[in-house]
Amino acid sequence: MKWSAVPLVAGRALQRHPMRTFLTALGIIIGVGAVITMVGLGQGARHEVEEQVNRLGQNVVLVFPGARQLGGVSIGGGQANTLTIEDALAIRDEIPEVVAASPEVRSQRVVVYGNRNWFTRIYGQSADYLQIRQWPMESGAMFTEEDVDRAALVAVVGQTIVDELFEGADPIGESIRVRGLPLTVIGVLAPKGMSLMGSVQDDIIVVPYTTAFQRISGRSHAMVINVQVYDQASMGIAQDKITDLLRERHRLAPHQENDFTVQTQEEVAQAATETSRIMTVLLASIAAISLFVGGIGIMNVMLVSVTERTREIGLRLSVGARGRDVLAQFLIEAVVLCLLGGIGGILLGLTSTNLIAAYAGWPALFSREAMVVAVSVSAAVGLFFGFYPAWKAARLDPIVALRRE
Repeated sequence: MKWSAVPLVAGRALQRHPMRTFLTALGIIIGVGAVITMVGLGQGARHEVEEQVNRLGQNVVLVFPGARQLGGVSIGGGQANTLTIEDALAIRDEIPEVVAASPEVRSQRVVVYGNRNWFTRIYGQSADYLQIRQWPMESGAMFTEEDVDRAALVAVVGQTIVDELFEGADPIGESIRVRGLPLTVIGVLAPKGMSLMGSVQDDIIVVPYTTAFQRISGRSHAMVINVQVYDQASMGIAQDKITDLLRERHRLAPHQENDFTVQTQEEVAQAATETSRIMTVLLASIAAISLFVGGIGIMNVMLVSVTERTREIGLRLSVGARGRDVLAQFLIEAVVLCLLGGIGGILLGLTSTNLIAAYAGWPALFSREAMVVAVSVSAAVGLFFGFYPAWKAARLDPIVALRRE
């Protein structure tokens, strides 16, 4: 038999049983589709996290209160009161690589305007906060250092506050009340969208940190210090200098651990994307199991096909076909089944990913490499699981095969 005729013979064999061919390929279709869907959603989630981290600002270093011991109990990072306003000012003034620093205090309060009220987050920040976060103004202006020095009763509000309290009207110059304290709205922030933690960033009011500390939150320590560095190349240097400066200011002995945590923007991104990466690998691995199950189904069907076509195989061997011709025919049938399944799986994966992304609002990012790998793996599955049935068919004795009823 000519090698050019082998694919034609294999194709005709598959066409004899179209329903069985489809059902056999269905396992591969589902497996490839599931892998592409999981990888697409996982990569999309990782890309979205990276975009949100970038929206934190350019060349940002974050300083958090670190873990420390209190009465024999470990207090987790972010819960210890170890950062002060003076720490933030020292970072800004004493480290040459630092452009700006903003001590942050957060609280949640009910805000009242007229007969409307809204429960929101109030951030105490410095006048450099919007510069650090690369957050533009929609209208109005940010408060100044003079406003911070005199703890001015002014506020900059997010778009959600405008929608909920002012019903979309211009709030500039209006007065809102927090715990009976009147705050004059001097600016509106541009819409920012969702944060890494899934909260609405536009649901926020920003006031001078002195106002927040003295009149709203009642706190005396910063919850985080936002720091902006001159350029990317200076990030590591600034991180080390901030660590040394705070250790000196907090009078920590050489053997004592830091009572603060200094993280760069890249470290925040890595921590945020690590979870999504692990989940992507886990889900893709689970989806790949269906490829294995589909391969077992192909082996089963090919074994049945060998049994059904024993006389046909014997006839071909008796008229001059060689064992390797029969081997090639059955291998090609298995590979074609898996390739059809791979192509169908790509279509299923693209469709299901788009539907899930549209319905659930999840980001999706398709990868050509993932599609190529999925189809290649499906072909490899065909070769692997199709080899034994093909080998068994090639080893049939023509005389015994022709006697088979």
